[in-house]
Amino acid sequence: MAGSQWELPPELCCRPMAFVALTGLDVVYNAVHRAIWDAFCANRRADRVPISFKVLPGDHEYPKCRTKRTSYEWYIPKGILKTGWMNKHLNLVPALVVLFYELDWDDPQWKEKQSECATKVEIVRTSLQGRNTKVAVVLIQKKTPLPPGEDLVASERAAALCNACDLSGKSLFVLPHTDHLVGYIIRLENAFYEHAQTYYYTEIRRVKSHKEFLNKTTHQLLFVRHQFKIAFFSELKQDTQNALKYYRTAYSLVHELRAHETNMLEIKTMAGFINYKICRLCFQHNTPLDAIAQFRKHIDLCKKKIGSAELAFEHAAWMSKQFQSFGELFDEAIKLGLTAIQTQNPGFYYQQAACYSQDRKQQAQQLCQAGVSYPSPEPLDTQSGGLDFYGQRPWRQGHQSIDPPDAEKEKAGILALQIKERDVPHSELIIALLSNAVAQFKKYKCPRMKSHLMVQMGEEYYHAKDYTKALKLLDYVMCDYRTERWWGLLTAILTTALRCAYLMASVKDYIIYCMELLGRASTLKEEQKSRIEKNLIKVLMNEIPDAEPECDSSSVSAARSLWSDRMALVGSNELTIEVQDYIPFIQCKAKFQSPSFHVDQPIQLQVFLRADCPHPVSFNKLAVSLSNQEYNQWCVVESSGQESMSLLPGKNKCFNFSFVAKTEDVGKKIEMTGIEVMLGSDSGRCVFVNWRAAGGDAASTHEALQASRSSRRWGRCMESRPELDWDSLTMQHSTMIISRVPKISVQLSHQPPALNNEMYCISLTVQSQEEGVAKDVKLTAGLKPGQDANLGQTTHVTLDGSKVCDDTAPALLPDVPLGDLKPGEKLERCVYVKCLSTGPRVFLFHVAYSIDTTVEGRQIVCKCHKDETVTIETVIPFEVSVKFVSTKFEPLDRVAVDIPFLLMTDILSSSPWPLQLASSSLQLLTMTSNTPQLQSQLQEVVLQTGECASECFCLRCPSLTNSNSTVATGQYLISWRRKSPSANSPLIQTTVTLPHVILESVPLYIHADLPSFGRVRESLSVRYHIENRTALVQEVEMAVEPSDAFMFSGLKQVRLRILPGSEQQMLYNYYPLMAGYQTLPQLNISLPRCPTTNTQTLRRFLPQRIFVKPQGRQLDDASIAAA
Repeated sequence: MAGSQWELPPELCCRPMAFVALTGLDVVYNAVHRAIWDAFCANRRADRVPISFKVLPGDHEYPKCRTKRTSYEWYIPKGILKTGWMNKHLNLVPALVVLFYELDWDDPQWKEKQSECATKVEIVRTSLQGRNTKVAVVLIQKKTPLPPGEDLVASERAAALCNACDLSGKSLFVLPHTDHLVGYIIRLENAFYEHAQTYYYTEIRRVKSHKEFLNKTTHQLLFVRHQFKIAFFSELKQDTQNALKYYRTAYSLVHELRAHETNMLEIKTMAGFINYKICRLCFQHNTPLDAIAQFRKHIDLCKKKIGSAELAFEHAAWMSKQFQSFGELFDEAIKLGLTAIQTQNPGFYYQQAACYSQDRKQQAQQLCQAGVSYPSPEPLDTQSGGLDFYGQRPWRQGHQSIDPPDAEKEKAGILALQIKERDVPHSELIIALLSNAVAQFKKYKCPRMKSHLMVQMGEEYYHAKDYTKALKLLDYVMCDYRTERWWGLLTAILTTALRCAYLMASVKDYIIYCMELLGRASTLKEEQKSRIEKNLIKVLMNEIPDAEPECDSSSVSAARSLWSDRMALVGSNELTIEVQDYIPFIQCKAKFQSPSFHVDQPIQLQVFLRADCPHPVSFNKLAVSLSNQEYNQWCVVESSGQESMSLLPGKNKCFNFSFVAKTEDVGKKIEMTGIEVMLGSDSGRCVFVNWRAAGGDAASTHEALQASRSSRRWGRCMESRPELDWDSLTMQHSTMIISRVPKISVQLSHQPPALNNEMYCISLTVQSQEEGVAKDVKLTAGLKPGQDANLGQTTHVTLDGSKVCDDTAPALLPDVPLGDLKPGEKLERCVYVKCLSTGPRVFLFHVAYSIDTTVEGRQIVCKCHKDETVTIETVIPFEVSVKFVSTKFEPLDRVAVDIPFLLMTDILSSSPWPLQLASSSLQLLTMTSNTPQLQSQLQEVVLQTGECASECFCLRCPSLTNSNSTVATGQYLISWRRKSPSANSPLIQTTVTLPHVILESVPLYIHADLPSFGRVRESLSVRYHIENRTALVQEVEMAVEPSDAFMFSGLKQVRLRILPGSEQQMLYNYYPLMAGYQTLPQLNISLPRCPTTNTQTLRRFLPQRIFVKPQGRQLDDASIAAA
């Protein structure tokens, strides 16, 4: 029996939908009928009712209905479910037959067509004789019908047609062929669906009515059959909740049947069908946990129902199919929106299905004997060409007794099944299931499960003799097992891979797997490794290796001929194997002796080799490839003559290489790009084993980590070991070529901090300590690159200190030639730096030169350089403060036009070094000096730290033509230098922008002429000058306030009129009464024509106090004599 026996029937797996037959449509030659049919079946959306439509001819013969049984008293059922029953109700027996007929209400031949229609309906009814199938008529009309009740002719003729056809009014429909055809079709569908629902409801009641005639003694099978039918009709009716209930009942009844060897397969088959339906509906109802629980229950109940021991492989096949079907249901539910997790996904069910398929394969190999002839006559043939009931044997259909009716037929049938089982492609079935499982585990990120199943797939491909695919899968998985260090598993996989490589005669793969099975990761015994090593040596000598154990004998003979062909091929005797991703039996580690070498030193590197195989291994060449290929010629060692180099098992061997770097490689990195060991010889087969970079393989990184941990833990013990520990060897795959160590001294001398804007001198002294002449000495000095970009714009460097450099001077002076330096010779230079902003700066002094030297007998020119850096802080030399005061030294916030005031400047030294102020000056913009000549008061003044120098200038602001209230004053210029013994340093000019002033115009200017002091009881004359600064005649009211300190004579109160631009004088004689600082009598002045100007505004120009001396005594001669 073929493997397809275990496939679930398609009518079980599909979604049951009501079957409606359409007759009277000519979809081939009639365009209107074709449009109607397309509207029914083309592009059906999910929201349309679930109906399966089929176009049938009007005289189609439907399945005959058997005579209804009135009693089950003597009836013995022959099986549970007939094989054609589901298909019959899905595709053969319709719930509704719809007759389409072209007839308009106003058709002139109405009578004839009415009779023709009634005849066609009668033909359909006759073909459905005995069935409850409904019949309906659809009239295809060209005109759009009027609303119900308005067309009386239509109503009369519709009633007449219903009578003629024996139809109810609900079974007659009208279909206008208009632009809205799809809308009418959808309305028709809904009406058809209601008729179909009624039909399936009737069928369910009909099946339920049989229950009262059954007894549990002889009709157990019928109980199962009827429950299944009710559930199936419920599905057709789209009542899935009730369908699930009846399927569960049917499932319970199946397991209540008495099971024995003859009916075990039928029981399991039906249990599998019903279980599939239950699980499908649970997923459909979005209750996946119920589906999983049902499936587990199903497996627990059925896994021990093996049946005939001689056909045990059938049980494994059935179990495999159960898991596969559930996995497919699970996967389908996930695609429709169900969420799965790592621990519960379809992959586990596909995996279990594959396990049962593997069991099936093993049992088939044990039970199905080879060389037995197929029985005759054919025991598996049936008269009908198929089984009547699901799960029964072809040679005893309908037989329900415990013992088989014919022992000979039974034996022949079993033998035929065993022989057919031999032809089943078991490996293909297993691989397909494993592939599904791998896809699921990959989707749900279960890498170890995926790898495990891929190994099984590879082994199945091996058993199926598809060695190419087996190797591809196993090679893919080995990477994971190497990374995770599963050495036992890796060895087992490598052993299978080696067999595949041998049977394919794949020389390269065979050598790779031999090398890895001989390595430290292999868990094979020594004798097995010895055998593999001998085979490897044979391959290197271009001989045929011995066959691997446990290989199929027929495959071995084919492999030998393949190997013979391989050996005879010319030009295939050289192989290159990259072993970086493997764990070969030769380990390699290389390192440069130092992370960097000076160009005048020989570069030294070491290559360590170690063999892990049981016997010594010889090789003929070792070569190291470097990033600069010109050095490769110095890093090769080859065997001399007939003698080859050898590695002893478990012993380290070191090879030393040395070469001289080229001067143009200074500043460059030299890297190892690969290491190559040549196994074999030109006379046999050459195998070049390559390691990338400095060696190491897939396990080296972890071993080095373990070694570093153990060395930290047991460091003192490790020091006493004479043998170099392989794992503790570190790899150094690159080295840097650096310039020769310079033998010159570079000294810097300066006086920090630097002052803002000054020419700061840094003295540089270079002295040679070389044994030869330092040629082409060059200096690069200035701001060290890599700092803030703003510093580069505010820093200027020059070698000329006689003048202040301008903004075009660079921040870094490159390659200033200094000539040659003889041994012991000293050279001095001064570098001047001008910093325009404060803050720290790093300056670089780079002295480069070249010198002739000899390295290992080779004359080379070395370029040397020495760098010195210095950080210099820049500070401001002094702070300048400016203020405006009146002639009475009172602070001014506003300056009156054309009235003298004072500008006072203070220079406060913040420099740690003495400052020499050469001169100062004012550059005025709008102001004028009130004195004939402005002269600096700070010439050659020296300021120490914290000292302050002040200047005072008397200024006047003339009347301006524009009306600006704020004007610029000008600039204050200071020339200065750092005080030093050498007066050659240039003067630095610092410019300070003076603050703007706010101007105000006063209508009246009053100033007084009075002596610098007075004396008690002596007359003191004060003259007040009153000037009119406006273009109008001003009336002035003046009054003198009395004072306790003075008596006065003059006008106490007066009213004046002053012409524009003219002046009026008032004279008063004050008579002091008290000594000391006394407040003068105050003038109250008011201008009626300028009400905004008050007395306080005008009074600020007048002196407020005067110093009064005590009264003097007249000295006579007597007093002098007494003294």
